[in-house]
Amino acid sequence: MKHFTHDGFDLAYMDHGTGDPMLLIHGFASNARVNWEATGWIWTLNDAGYRTIAIDNRGHGHSSKSHDPKDYHPTAMAGDALALMDHLGLQSAHVMGYSMGARISAFLAIEAPHRVRSLVFGGLGDGMVKGVGDWDPIAAALLAPDPASITHARGAAFRKFADQTKSDRLALAACIQTSRDLISPQDLRQLPMPVLVAAGSLDDISGDPYELAALMPDAGGFVIEGRDHMLAVGDRSFKKAVLAFLARVG
Repeated sequence: MKHFTHDGFDLAYMDHGTGDPMLLIHGFASNARVNWEATGWIWTLNDAGYRTIAIDNRGHGHSSKSHDPKDYHPTAMAGDALALMDHLGLQSAHVMGYSMGARISAFLAIEAPHRVRSLVFGGLGDGMVKGVGDWDPIAAALLAPDPASITHARGAAFRKFADQTKSDRLALAACIQTSRDLISPQDLRQLPMPVLVAAGSLDDISGDPYELAALMPDAGGFVIEGRDHMLAVGDRSFKKAVLAFLARVG
């Protein structure tokens, strides 16, 4: 992976292919390789003629870590993504984020709408404005000395995922405390670019994609049938819908 520095963090990223740039922002406890490479997204987009740029968010993957919650507000991570665009000399890009990455993408678009050609929010519907439930048990699960002691089902799932990806669990526990800042409907109504909002039909985290899309002037929703939050990201129908959306917006 390649690296650049911003705001005191050494940030890793992948850059593949040529064509119109597509900036990919992964979800909580994941990383660029797991979220975008292992699921086939990078090659799907490359084959469709897009240059794929995937960042490891601060606290994740090969980027440097902090154990201070104040470092993980979405505005800060959106700033990292914009700094990566500056580092690569990109005036604008299509942007796709999944789950926490969708929230970061929204903050990026609000901060610099002229830099975003189109947006794809995956794995996050109206939870972006309403909240997505109680995540404190997940932080507790990440900090638990013994994973066998975890009784909260979702917490156990995220702990298992974090262990599989060999993540810094202290950094993730800090991140989850402050990365859930909500976005106001008023801010979303100001977004001028085309937006696609997609979430799995079995996703009990994201909220309704159609309800979120209804808040924006040029947005549509898509349901990824039969998929939960973890499995929706690599679904073929999701990829097909995104490619059709990108072809339409140009």
